[in-house]
Amino acid sequence: MAKVSKIKKIGVLCSGGDGPGMNAAVRAVVRAGCSYGLKIEGIMRGYQGLIENDLIEMGPRSVSGIIGRGGTIIKTARSSEFRAEAGQKKALATLKRHKIDALVVVGGDGSYLGANALYQTWGFPTVGIPGTIDNDLYGTDQTIGCNTAINTALEAIDKVRDTAHSMERIFIVEVMGNRSGHIAMQVALGAGAEDVVIPEFKPDYKAMCDRIMKGAKKGKISWIIVVSEGVVKAEALSSTITNMTGLETRSVVLGHVQRGGNPCALDRNISTRLGVAAVEQILEGNYGKAIGVIQDKINIISLAEARKRPFEEYKEYYRLISMLR
Repeated sequence: MAKVSKIKKIGVLCSGGDGPGMNAAVRAVVRAGCSYGLKIEGIMRGYQGLIENDLIEMGPRSVSGIIGRGGTIIKTARSSEFRAEAGQKKALATLKRHKIDALVVVGGDGSYLGANALYQTWGFPTVGIPGTIDNDLYGTDQTIGCNTAINTALEAIDKVRDTAHSMERIFIVEVMGNRSGHIAMQVALGAGAEDVVIPEFKPDYKAMCDRIMKGAKKGKISWIIVVSEGVVKAEALSSTITNMTGLETRSVVLGHVQRGGNPCALDRNISTRLGVAAVEQILEGNYGKAIGVIQDKINIISLAEARKRPFEEYKEYYRLISMLR
């Protein structure tokens, strides 16, 4: 790999919601950068930290022991100010003040939008790493944190199943996913849930309640229904089902527990590979790109292309859930 000589210092930030594996990605960026003789600046709290000039110098020792820690040591945040031109100009002034030549952004679709704006509008070199538990970015099979979040939710639902069966109840379990049903669908399939509600499909609550009543007449004593938070709240759906069926229904909201915890092996390894690849893309002068992994190989596409991912496999997953309920 031929190093682009003008790159002397890179910045790294995490933006948007946190997820298990972000620390592993930051660690990889810092240590890979240092191994290539670069200086590294960590930007605290994402784009807002850039605007507020909140940066720290990082080196190999500053990322010791973080590969297995959840969250991110450089913090993360959402910045409405950065969406405007004035905020982006402030961020660029900070980058110039610290003599940062390129920026690695770890985050989801909103973070990619910001990174793409820096590159396309202002000409500043950026590279994106897919850090979102929703797994809703194109150009990668897995985003950082997704696998761990699914396992966390799955473990919780297994425990809810015990209570649902013992108490002969219907349980509505709400998982994260405002505009993406990936977590809900994967968890529903893995947990053997009887139904799932996701943003990609229009829900039919009457048909759902009819299925519940038919099951009850056949002696089925418990149901687990997994819902994405962006479609309906668990408590509201619980009330709807009780009113339509007369059966006892309870709701569970897993919430931010899905974002925390130690990353699993897959998330640690993917994060590490993506972090190193991001640094190497910058050194090769390949900017405005998103780094992913497809079929276990590093994949590079533009930040603009990476912001939306269709999931055709959802129809097949739902067919299996319907068949096996």
